[in-house]
Amino acid sequence: MKKLLIVCMLFVISILNAQETEQEKVKMTIATFFDGLHKGDTAIIGKTINKDIKLQTTGVNREGKTMLRTQSKMDFLNGIANRNPEEKWFEKLLSYDIEIDGTLASVWTPYEFYRNDEFSHCGTNSFQLYKNNGHWEIVYLIDTRRRADCK
Repeated sequence: MKKLLIVCMLFVISILNAQETEQEKVKMTIATFFDGLHKGDTAIIGKTINKDIKLQTTGVNREGKTMLRTQSKMDFLNGIANRNPEEKWFEKLLSYDIEIDGTLASVWTPYEFYRNDEFSHCGTNSFQLYKNNGHWEIVYLIDTRRRADCK
């Protein structure tokens, strides 16, 4: 009976360790994505995103109407590659909420965005990742953006 209990405990521990390892891999994919964003390096970002990534932003426009804007992968990468080299971008992630089921991961990351060390806006990112042959790739990213009610 003791041996069976030990085997069961080891099995449960191995499952928990495997899940933690996958969560770390997902988190590293997102951290690498933002490393590329901060450096303005689209090659780094390219290692983290799927070829068919969908990018969207939602919020309230200046007229007070809700909006949903879709951006192509090329427009996104060109915007990063062509930004003024003097301009510094930093997105501070406040937390990670990661859920994984097999080859699908969902990540929720509230953030604050700074341009040239000055606060610009805040919101939340929602990432959907796909495990492509052992490598996590971002397939969908939607974020909210607002300038008020950030704390």
